[in-house]
Amino acid sequence: LSSSSGLTHESHKKDVEQVYLRCSEGSIEWMYPTGALIVNLRPNISPASYKHLTVCIKPFKDSAGANIYLEKTGELKLLVRDGDRSPSRVYCFGYDQGGLFVEATPQQDISRKITGFQYELMSKGIAADLHTASAPCRPCSDTEVLLAVCTSDFVIRGSIQNVTNEAEEQESVIHVGVNKLYRQKSKVFQLTGESGNWRGQIKTLLECGVKPGDGDFLFTGRMHFGEARLGCAPRFKDFQRMYKEAKDKGLNPCEIGPD
Repeated sequence: LSSSSGLTHESHKKDVEQVYLRCSEGSIEWMYPTGALIVNLRPNISPASYKHLTVCIKPFKDSAGANIYLEKTGELKLLVRDGDRSPSRVYCFGYDQGGLFVEATPQQDISRKITGFQYELMSKGIAADLHTASAPCRPCSDTEVLLAVCTSDFVIRGSIQNVTNEAEEQESVIHVGVNKLYRQKSKVFQLTGESGNWRGQIKTLLECGVKPGDGDFLFTGRMHFGEARLGCAPRFKDFQRMYKEAKDKGLNPCEIGPD
C-alpha cells in the first residue's frame, strides 16, 4: 500500500510527486489530492522482461478527486475519468505502453476526496486468460483443461450450491461446495460452520449464463484483485476421462491424482 496526502502540498497546487513501486501488486491511496502523481512501477525483475508484462488497475469504489492517465513521452491518454462510477471496472494496458499519471481535478473541498486504486502486474499470457474478449464463455478443449490444472491459481472438485447475478457489475457469483481441494493460491476456499464443509465463491461474466446444476465439476481459475475468477470448469467425470486418456499416452503435463 502506497499512501500520499495532498495537504502537504496545499500551497503548491501544481506540484508533481513521483512514486516508485517495487511490488507486483498493491494499491495506491492519495488523500486530499492536489497537483499530480507520477506512478512508476518498477518490479524486481529483469528490465528485459518488462515487454512481457500487462498492468491492470481497479479503482476503489469511492475513488474521487483525480483523473488517471496513461502517460508516455509526455502524451496523456485518459484511462479513468474523475467521477466514473463503473463498478468493478478493470483497466489493463501493456507495461511498455507507458506509466500512470494521476492528476487532481479542481475541488472546492479536497478534504472530502480520496483517489485510490489497486494494481496488478502479470504476464501477458495470464492477462489474456482473464480478459478473453473473443469468446469468454466457450468450453475449454481437453488440452486447455489439462494445462489449466497445472497452471491455475486454484484447482478444486466441487458442486454449484447457488449462483447469484450482479446485474450492475455484469458478473455472476458461483457459490461452490468443495469436495476436494487440489490447490489454492489464496484462502478463498475455507472451512465453514460446525459441519466442517469447505466453501468459496468464484466470479465469472454474467453473459456466460451459469446456472446451478447437479453433479461435480473441476473448477480452475486465476486470482484477480483478491477474487477467484473462473477459468476452465469441465464436469468432473469428463475431466477424469481426458486425464486418463492423456496419462495412458504419456501426454498429461502434470499429475494431480484426479480420484
